Amino acid sequence: MCGIVAYIGHQQAFPIILKGLKRLEYRGYDSAGVALLNDDLLLYKKAGKVSNLEEYTKDKTLDSNVGIGHTRWATHGAPTDLNAHPHKSGDDRLAIIHNGIIENYSSLKKELIERGHSFESDTDTEVLIHLIEEIIKQDNVSLEEAVRYSLNEVVGAYAIVVIDKENPNKLIAARNSSPLVIGIGKDEFFVASDATPIIEYTKNVIYLDDEQVAIIERGEEVKIVDIANKTITPYIQELEMNLEAIEKDGYDHFMLKEIYEQPQSIRASMLGRLNSITGQVTLGGVEEFETKFMNAERIIFVACGTSWHSALVGEYMIEDLARIPVEVEYASEFRYRNPIITEKDIVIAISQSGETADTLAALELAKKKGATIYGICNVVGSSIARATDAGSYTHAGPEIGVASTKAFTAQITVLALMALTLAQKKGSITKTRYQELSNQLNDIPNLVTKVLESNDQIKYIAEQYKDAANFLYLGRGYNFPVALEGALKLKEISYIHAEGYPAAEMKHGPIALIDESMPVVAIATKVANYHKVVSNIQEVKARNGNIIGIVTEGDESIREISEHVIEVPKTDEFLDPLVSVIPLQLLSYHIAVLRGCNVDQPRNLAKSVTVE
Repeated sequence: MCGIVAYIGHQQAFPIILKGLKRLEYRGYDSAGVALLNDDLLLYKKAGKVSNLEEYTKDKTLDSNVGIGHTRWATHGAPTDLNAHPHKSGDDRLAIIHNGIIENYSSLKKELIERGHSFESDTDTEVLIHLIEEIIKQDNVSLEEAVRYSLNEVVGAYAIVVIDKENPNKLIAARNSSPLVIGIGKDEFFVASDATPIIEYTKNVIYLDDEQVAIIERGEEVKIVDIANKTITPYIQELEMNLEAIEKDGYDHFMLKEIYEQPQSIRASMLGRLNSITGQVTLGGVEEFETKFMNAERIIFVACGTSWHSALVGEYMIEDLARIPVEVEYASEFRYRNPIITEKDIVIAISQSGETADTLAALELAKKKGATIYGICNVVGSSIARATDAGSYTHAGPEIGVASTKAFTAQITVLALMALTLAQKKGSITKTRYQELSNQLNDIPNLVTKVLESNDQIKYIAEQYKDAANFLYLGRGYNFPVALEGALKLKEISYIHAEGYPAAEMKHGPIALIDESMPVVAIATKVANYHKVVSNIQEVKARNGNIIGIVTEGDESIREISEHVIEVPKTDEFLDPLVSVIPLQLLSYHIAVLRGCNVDQPRNLAKSVTVE
């Protein structure tokens, strides 16, 4: 949450920062601002989207080779001009941008007020820059020392960049539990929350670790120390991302582009892991910790949101094929309920960004209790990737739309590979079944492509239901998590209330909601429990509900009792979520567009939830 961009070098800073903020706007879009050094500290900020800031600065002085910028997802303080970042020190010498939460800001603020400081905003961030100012004055130390001292006093999460008009050739950056990456160019440096603002200029980056402070000075190499002042040798990595991957490429929205990228992202997640000729599956992270997996008494998935839904599919897959007990936990609850974890447990974190705060905290808890920790994430060099003992990248490519789509199917693909690998090693699957499933998995990208051909039909159905007040999604077995995911997508981007339920649970409460105005999306592909789902649909029909059936090609039975059906190709139940979820993504997308909603930046949401 919140997007940070900073630049120091020989180019004009403002255009680079503004373009970077636009690329990071999926992380927050409540307000935006920049601070530039040009003999003086120039500060411009505006509530609303980055475009508001762009319009506001058209007639402003922008000439500068060093600056910082921020696009905000509000935590402390409403999204107003005053609460927008950057924030200045009381003497107008320093400016700061910040992603995260300073939990003890109230006590720090009280102490600073007693020392004569006054505050303009309601934010915790302004308290931090005043604290840095106070330490410089009281202890007569350098900017980097003052930042380091201040970070020893704060409690919470932060990614920060600080500039000083008395030191115009220097940026100070630091992080703890919020991502920060430094781009190394030719006589120039870039700092950002992720690589998207940097990739256009350089592929050489340094990822800061927790409690590290970077001193970035014009004409010098980057210096890194921890908050205890221990020198850290920077490790420069090369980005694998391409600039084209973060552009819309002719699509109206990033979300639609990412839905259509799923044949490629699923294929990329299998590349090098599934031999298309022999059908052999090899998942490196599992191979590396084979003994741990073979002796595991339990696998625990920790995740949030869409990743939690993919974990539920993973639970079905692994228990079904590998016969290892699996539990799926909300990371935000797991970390606070004193869970029972042993050295024989494997805790697997699933996260698109690899930066989800609750998931990271859950991993740290599991690590302290001796469990083996494994990560499934999409971002190379992310915090989860670095915190785990082993893991698997999903290789879905950048996902810019806030509502996750291709990350979900990429995660399920990796989980399918994991289940097949474990089942083969444990001998819990026959050779015939293993070969059959690996062959069908290899064909999934083609099946997804076929489902995408139903886009126009799905758009027509969306037109019929765009004004509905509520939706109900029903599924059984492997498709119950898909029902949850379909409901989440609709809530996220169209603001229609929707609930996902196991189809058989409908009669235990939700059936009371069904009337002629209630659309019910029933995932009724021809897999196990098909006839049970048909019975559940009949129960809805008897109460005048409107049925939208997701069915296997050629199914006439459900067509007869449904208002609409969307056909998907037949595949094994084990892989059915990879095809059955696609119509739900498109349905949500088209309903949201027809309602005039901001599909890529839905209200109150942001990508990469780095705060609790």
